[in-house]
Amino acid sequence: MKNALVLFAHGARDPRWAAPFEKLRDIARSQLPDTDVSLAFLELMSPRLPEVVARLAGEGCTRLSVVPVFLGQGGHVLRDLPLLIDELRSNHPGLEISVAAAVGEDSEVLGAIARYCVAAAASPSGAG
Repeated sequence: MKNALVLFAHGARDPRWAAPFEKLRDIARSQLPDTDVSLAFLELMSPRLPEVVARLAGEGCTRLSVVPVFLGQGGHVLRDLPLLIDELRSNHPGLEISVAAAVGEDSEVLGAIARYCVAAAASPSGAG
């Protein structure tokens, strides 16, 4: 059984926008050496989610976890992603696809962001 993790982000016109998501992908890869960890975008950037899923299915992946790297469960996560996932499940019936909540819905993620914000407020030069 081959497992994969896809970090699903929105995308933007400016290619520099992808840099933190690429770093996140690289960190996850280092922690999951036996899992294919990929980054996919909803729009404006490549690769798109259907391309990544088609590649993984073609490589024999049987279990796929999609993690929306969004701060909230907005329209893209609540409306667009479920439609995409339904289509992908239909196109790749041998692939078990699970979808996590948006990362911003997780209390540990919010706690880390809050700690960063508090540190920035406490430091004259910011948290960076």
